[in-house]
Amino acid sequence: MTLDLSLYLVTDSTPAILGSRDIYTVVEEACKGGVTIVQYRDKTSDTGALVETATKLHDITKRYNVPLIINDRVDVAIASGAEGVHLGQDDMSITAAKKILSKDAIVGISASTVEEAVRAVKEGADYLGIGTLFATPTKTNTKNIIGTAGVQMILDSISRLDRAVSTVGIGGINLSNVQRVLYQSAAPNKALDGVAVVSAIMAAENPKSVAEQLKETIATPPAFVTRNSIEDSSAVDVSALAAAVPEVVQKVVNFHPIVHSMINFVVANFVANVAISAGLSPIMSQYGDEAKDLAVHGGGLVINMGTLTSASIGEYLKAVKAYNSNGNPVVLDPVGAGATAIRRDAVRTLMAGGYFDLIKGNEREIRQVYGNTANLTQRGVDSGPSALNDVEKATLARDLARRERNIVLITGTIDYLSDGRRVIAIKNGHELLSKATGTGCAIGTICGAYLAAYRDNKLLAVLAGLLMYEIAAENAAAKDTVNGPGTFLPAFLDEIHFIWQKASEGDLKWAQGRAKIEEVKL
Repeated sequence: MTLDLSLYLVTDSTPAILGSRDIYTVVEEACKGGVTIVQYRDKTSDTGALVETATKLHDITKRYNVPLIINDRVDVAIASGAEGVHLGQDDMSITAAKKILSKDAIVGISASTVEEAVRAVKEGADYLGIGTLFATPTKTNTKNIIGTAGVQMILDSISRLDRAVSTVGIGGINLSNVQRVLYQSAAPNKALDGVAVVSAIMAAENPKSVAEQLKETIATPPAFVTRNSIEDSSAVDVSALAAAVPEVVQKVVNFHPIVHSMINFVVANFVANVAISAGLSPIMSQYGDEAKDLAVHGGGLVINMGTLTSASIGEYLKAVKAYNSNGNPVVLDPVGAGATAIRRDAVRTLMAGGYFDLIKGNEREIRQVYGNTANLTQRGVDSGPSALNDVEKATLARDLARRERNIVLITGTIDYLSDGRRVIAIKNGHELLSKATGTGCAIGTICGAYLAAYRDNKLLAVLAGLLMYEIAAENAAAKDTVNGPGTFLPAFLDEIHFIWQKASEGDLKWAQGRAKIEEVKL
């Protein structure tokens, strides 16, 4: 049997999920809406009741040519005539189940680690249910939450095996995150074949409508994914990228993009002045409900964790959802990501809650986001001394960008920028940038605006914004009137404004020969 796992419904009969609804009606409505496979899961009923319910469900699913899978119980699958079983790691082995079931029966198994997945493929599983992706109230014995990064790792591992197997992601998947799950979990040579949904359908007032919406959403590319005009950026040399920067800056100046900064209050005024000097239209708002109205204008969103409050994460998530839904770029600046348990939890929650086109931070912050936290401590929000050499920093930027399928910028004396395929080292800027609060935070706002105004190539957009910013810093620091941070900052704003003027006039010479960039070969 050819399996269509694109929309896999897992039932739940508990009062918290099913409520007063009738399971047979919900399943039939879901089949009408387009679910492609149904799993009957009931951990509490006795055998007789399980067989009776499974038999009635099978009568329904057969009418829609949808396979019925029974969770755990091989005996119930046989008695009800269901098409197969889904096994957990603590249930009957795949080999034993296949000996008992008919030769064409479907045998799926849950896997949350690479080891479990590889073993299941080798033992002959017909499909894998990979998860749990996100926290969910429908399953209390979850071994661990693996997220899209964990799914990607499993898919990459089994793609190297001799035997191909179908896969479905499970755990906390709904309309708001299904596209991101499919996009970000994809490995280079293997993607999920579908998603398993529980409460999103089982708890819905209109299961048919929700199934239809999920079906359509699954088949539609995410709005937040920009198709680069250059299919493979590795084919473009660094000098060509540098040469394109002035034109990108000019396009941004002409576009005059809105940039919505949910930024820490310590630096909000300075960052707003930087944005205005650069020809942008900044709005500094921590109110997530405003994002729905702001996102329609095609601007970018910046999430800066500098001054967290108990309400911050909820507001951030509202805004990210609005901008993701509109296909507008979102930047994450995980300020002080490793400084406290609250900030570490905040990073995990944000990464699970939305897609970020750019993750920008210092070495320690990016290590925390990636999960490379061995021997890592962070005191406050300062960057602290480096623990990685140049190759390690470049590798970190590349690996995180590859995992999240986005752009990553590690800031420092040398900046490392990657799209997951290549890494560019940028040596522009000046040490005075590190002597004043807000200069690092402003980079996120600049990049968010550039990503919004220049959609053709995310890597080039961020590179252009960063070079504009750092060349302005070099120009400011070279002035005779600049003696330190106090005199540097106003001169810096003037130089950003000067570049804006030149770009407005069509003068592209301000950047000629100024880019100090090179590709890092890994």
